[in-house]
Amino acid sequence: MTGYIVKAKLYNPGASALTGVQQETGFNGNPVLSDDNNDQEDINSNTKDDRSDEEEDNNDQEAAAAQNENTTGPGSNAGQESPVLSGDYSNEKHGWGFKRNDKHVQPEMPAFLNTMLSRHGSYWIGSTDAKVVYLTFDEGYENGYTASILDTLKANDVKAAFFVTGHYLDSQPDLVRRMVDEGHIVGNHTDTHPSLPDISNSQIQKELQIVEEKYEKITGRNDLKYLRPPMGEFSERTLVFTRELGYHNILWSAAAVDWVPMPGGAQEAYEAVINYTHNGALILMHAVSQDNAEAMDRILKGIKEQGYTFATLDDLVR
Repeated sequence: MTGYIVKAKLYNPGASALTGVQQETGFNGNPVLSDDNNDQEDINSNTKDDRSDEEEDNNDQEAAAAQNENTTGPGSNAGQESPVLSGDYSNEKHGWGFKRNDKHVQPEMPAFLNTMLSRHGSYWIGSTDAKVVYLTFDEGYENGYTASILDTLKANDVKAAFFVTGHYLDSQPDLVRRMVDEGHIVGNHTDTHPSLPDISNSQIQKELQIVEEKYEKITGRNDLKYLRPPMGEFSERTLVFTRELGYHNILWSAAAVDWVPMPGGAQEAYEAVINYTHNGALILMHAVSQDNAEAMDRILKGIKEQGYTFATLDDLVR
């Protein structure tokens, strides 16, 4: 059977905020499904990005700083050991990915990643003992469909989580307020969407803090506690440090290439979710997709018809 690998691409807010899902460099930060005819697992595969040489040089410098700062805690100065953490944590970068299956069972995942994530308060799946699923959306920019998705969620009495970037907060304060007012969870997707292992602890803290400040200014709340690492890239260092900052890293166990128009339109969007739902599924979707927006009512009803109930991230981490 042909397998699939979920990989990651980049978010370039300057280049893609207006042109949206048509751009290869546009926001997704999430899975790219690619054929894997050799049925070979490639959990750590990362796609090549199209950043400039200058940006790559800057990232090399940031990565070097990150290596030198991997015991620095929140509020401490670079080079000082955290008052909470001790010892060194690996900064080996892991790109989140897995092979999809249509058997309605959880994807296979290397044991060491399961252990690493659970040890540091991170999640990619819920309990597989119950027919419960968790719906999440990534929001890097607005493409005109989030309001419709919110309407459909409300009509079906489903609560979701929306992971927002600094750009989204700047450009869509009314939609963010609506998410909160209607009982959805808002999560942190960082200010500028960098790969966290490539930047230092102090830079990570700044990325998260900027989003926190923008979110509080819009909503009057300071309750951000869930983080979706950009592009699904993390290291043990970033898991440890962001957990110390109060965040749970939230990955996913079900996703599709939904930030570009699907050849099969809304029907394909529906099947991309409904065929891969499983107990404990953490479903990742993108609100930039017209196909998702048009299929959303069928998706929500179809998941319920399969016997699943929707729960929230707060239910997951309890």
